[in-house]
Amino acid sequence: MTARVTAATSRSIKPSSRKPQSARLEARISHDLHRVVKRAAEMQGRTVTDFVIDALQSAASQAIEQADHVRMTMADQEAFAQALIAPAKPNPALKRAFAKANKLLAD
Repeated sequence: MTARVTAATSRSIKPSSRKPQSARLEARISHDLHRVVKRAAEMQGRTVTDFVIDALQSAASQAIEQADHVRMTMADQEAFAQALIAPAKPNPALKRAFAKANKLLAD
């Protein structure tokens, strides 16, 4: 069993309310793919450009959203929760690292 944990920094991609500046994006695709995209756009009563822009926006938003999620097994969730509840004591190397960091930041 896996669970999805949303990162605190998760954010959705929303179009701006003001008119965005335009940027050009070009891609070489096969004739077969072009026919499929054109047919799909026509079936929705849209231009190929509108269809492609919408598909790109959806795919990009989904990729970003998926990257903001952490998937853990039940055992991993329990280990993570236990580490938060009862963190391990710092070892000598960690203590030295913190001392060095504090010294660098104090200067």
